[in-house]
Amino acid sequence: MPTKSALAQQLGVVAGFSDPRADLEQYRTPPELAAHLVHRADLEGDIQDRTVVDLGCGTGMLALAAALRGPDTVVGVDIDPDPLSTARKNERKVGSTTSVSWVRADATRVPLCPPVDGTTVVMNPPFGAQSGNEHADRAFLATAAELSGVSYSLHNAGSEAFVESFVADNGGEVTHAFAAEFEVPHQFDFHDDESRSIDAELYRIEWR
Repeated sequence: MPTKSALAQQLGVVAGFSDPRADLEQYRTPPELAAHLVHRADLEGDIQDRTVVDLGCGTGMLALAAALRGPDTVVGVDIDPDPLSTARKNERKVGSTTSVSWVRADATRVPLCPPVDGTTVVMNPPFGAQSGNEHADRAFLATAAELSGVSYSLHNAGSEAFVESFVADNGGEVTHAFAAEFEVPHQFDFHDDESRSIDAELYRIEWR
C-alpha cells in the first residue's frame, strides 16, 4: 500500500473549481485531507475490491484518491456539469487504471443501485454554511445509508451529536471519528481572509 503522503502527492495534480458556486459550497478538498480519508478507509478494508461512490464529487478529488487504491470501480456523482468536465481531465492527469464513471445527478437522488454490502461511499458534503442550505449534509447521509454498507464523510466541527443521532435513527453506527482541518481559500466575495483553516470532523459509519 502506498503511503498516505505519497497518495497526497499524486493528488496534487487534481485541479479545483474554475468557477465555484457558493450555493453548492464548492471547495476543492485538499489533497492531504483526501489522502487521509482514503488511507483510513483502505486500512479498514473499505476500498480494495469494492465499489466506491463519491457523492458530490466536484472535480473528483476523493473519487480519484479512491481509484488509486485498487477498488473494483469508482463512481463520481455531481449535479454541476462543469466540475464533472474538470474531473474527467483530472482522471487523465492522475493516470489511475481503475474504471471511473462520472454521473451528472443530484447526489441526494442518485440513479444507482450498487450492491450495498460491497459499496463504500466517500464524500465531502456541503456543511450547510450558506443561508437556505442548512443541514445539507443530512440528505447526503441519507443517501449514503441507502447506497452503502459503510461511508466516510467530512462535516463541520461540532457535528458529533447530529451525526450520531441521525446514524442511530437510520440503523447505523459511527465506528470511528477523527478531527481534521480543511483549508478554505479566498474564492468568494464574502471571504475576508486570503485563506482560512476550518476545523472539521471525519466519520466512518457502518449502515448495516
